[in-house]
Amino acid sequence: MRVWPGATAPLGANWDGRGVNFALFSRHADSVDLCLFDEDGSERERIRLPERTGAVRHGYVPDLRPGALYGYRVNGAYDPERGHRFNPNKLLIDPYARAISGPIHPTDVCFGYRTGDDAADLSFDDRDSAPAMPRCVVTSNSFPWDGDRRPNIPWTQTVVYECHVKGMTALHPGVPEHLRGTYLGLVSDPILDHLGALGITAVELLPVHHALSERHLLDRGLTNYWGYNSLGFLAPDARFASTAAPGSQVEDFKAMVKAFHRANIEVILDVVYNHSGEGNELGPTVCFRGIDNASYYRLASGRPRYYHDTTGCGNTLNVTNPRVLQLVLDSLRYWVSEMHVDGFRFDLAVSLGRDPDHFDGAARFFTALQQDPVLSRVKLIAEPWDLGPDGFRLGEFSESWAEWNSAYRQSVRRLWRGDGGQLPELASRLSGSADIFQHSGRRPQASVNLVTCHDGFTLNDVVSYEHKHNHANGWNNDDGEDANWSRNWGVEGDTDIVRIRRRRQQTMRNMLATLAFSQGVPMLSHGDELQRTQRGNNNAYCQDGPTAWIDWSLGPEALEQLEFTRRVFQLRRDNPAFRRRRFFSGQPLGKRVAKDVMWLHPAGREMQHDDWHDPSAHVLGMWIPGQAVDETDERGRPTTGRSLLLLVNGGGQTSLFRLPAELAAGTWVSAVYTAHERVLGMRGGVVTMAARSLALLQREDAA
Repeated sequence: MRVWPGATAPLGANWDGRGVNFALFSRHADSVDLCLFDEDGSERERIRLPERTGAVRHGYVPDLRPGALYGYRVNGAYDPERGHRFNPNKLLIDPYARAISGPIHPTDVCFGYRTGDDAADLSFDDRDSAPAMPRCVVTSNSFPWDGDRRPNIPWTQTVVYECHVKGMTALHPGVPEHLRGTYLGLVSDPILDHLGALGITAVELLPVHHALSERHLLDRGLTNYWGYNSLGFLAPDARFASTAAPGSQVEDFKAMVKAFHRANIEVILDVVYNHSGEGNELGPTVCFRGIDNASYYRLASGRPRYYHDTTGCGNTLNVTNPRVLQLVLDSLRYWVSEMHVDGFRFDLAVSLGRDPDHFDGAARFFTALQQDPVLSRVKLIAEPWDLGPDGFRLGEFSESWAEWNSAYRQSVRRLWRGDGGQLPELASRLSGSADIFQHSGRRPQASVNLVTCHDGFTLNDVVSYEHKHNHANGWNNDDGEDANWSRNWGVEGDTDIVRIRRRRQQTMRNMLATLAFSQGVPMLSHGDELQRTQRGNNNAYCQDGPTAWIDWSLGPEALEQLEFTRRVFQLRRDNPAFRRRRFFSGQPLGKRVAKDVMWLHPAGREMQHDDWHDPSAHVLGMWIPGQAVDETDERGRPTTGRSLLLLVNGGGQTSLFRLPAELAAGTWVSAVYTAHERVLGMRGGVVTMAARSLALLQREDAA
């Protein structure tokens, strides 16, 4: 087959209408071989890329077309003690592949060393790994977008729904069977209707980059279901394709995004650039390790045989290397420009800001994103921690970022399980966490508020289990978080005891309402609105089955919770006071309104210093006058809202809440009351709050 010199850019396999240009970065390689495959998997051609420009090997193959299957073999030193692990017997995935033909199952032949050898990774394995490896697929960028328009939902109006592509639809009886668990199933009518009724404006998809399942999981009949083990940073995972045709996952993904946009829902990807699926020095050689280990990974100082690991996953991607940083940025731009996604949530984002070792909010990765004309315009969300030294950095990202607020999760769970001394923390979380984000000039939308997420207990399990039950994962229940701030209310797990079931349902309503009525950006975890359970498993990353999938066979309690969730988020949409653009100031709004927010004691007065620090106090009121709304229309004209009174009783006893005189004279109606009785007692300016309940009152007359 003919091969021409080609060009150094763009990297990857790029079809120009006449042929395909191949370009691969590898600073330390001696040579690079391009392997072309027939559909039956046989290697039909091996071509030495003829040119080297700087650290890029490149060549152009005329007459090659989209759909062509390929991989690389890279020649160089196998010297782990110096950080080099080249092995031309191992077929390698192109880091810039736009599609990968199927799953990666790392059998013995995928390892660069002889597994079981006493010398471990210092030995050398000469078996061909091609029979065990998928192929990269040459793709075309053509797709009928038909004027697709991004929803561009403002942060103040954003409601995020975190979900797994497969887990959402695998058991849904209304989704066509052949589409269950796929990209296209996720935009079937039943799912879009469900999200629309909840008021969701953005889906945050667990990783869809092509990923690898670890050998130890596969040996136990498990898989890396969540997908936080990426290898193909530009390739949508083939697990979720509707057909087995190589490359069909790209078309399916684009069709999914297009359908979400038609429904006015944004698509945010959970992306994993902090590490790769190749693991530590004992992991397989399937991509970066065999292309240029010393460039792509951070190696241990003075011991380059080993990896510098701040992720807990065996390795850390070296984004301080300009070419590795380029890969990450090129990947992000590809997903925005070609795949039309609307934002990203960065897993273990602190690792991306270690420049080189200590976290720096102005690290080159963050600086590059901030000045990029494409990426600076999409939603950016950080998971603000990693497992390295001083890895918890909540509130330390720049003004262009939002962050998962773990302090919010802890505060809400502790309040509603009955912990004392929670009122100061609760007030901060309800009002947008100014104590965490305001110091850097940020706004309430920097806080992505969550009570649950994929990692940890589901909402149902937060009120049903006090201990994790992860034995099915195969780690003797040692994996997963021990601190869950949960309460089972008397029985661990399922129970038929009516009073316990009612207490659990009420507690879930409390947490859902708190989430809906807090300043900041609310995030629901998929299935929480349906009482989804994982039977106490708080680390279901390897459970690709009913444990992690949503069960759509809804009983009366689940249907009731669904309707409640819809109602509280509808109230959020209807009341701009819940969506303030700026933090409350506590300052007067005019002659008639004392403050833009007032914190009330149940005795009918404003909270004082000693009230806040009373460890036995569980009752709090939050008054937001209608004039406190700072939302404007598209022309900048101010809007107004109803005055709101949020009452919280986190204690175990019924409490009387006396309204201040200026409020008692008004006409208030109960919009939400979470107690089982559902009828809020209001008489003579006194509200009777049941134990462990929340109430939202709206003022009907002018205020």
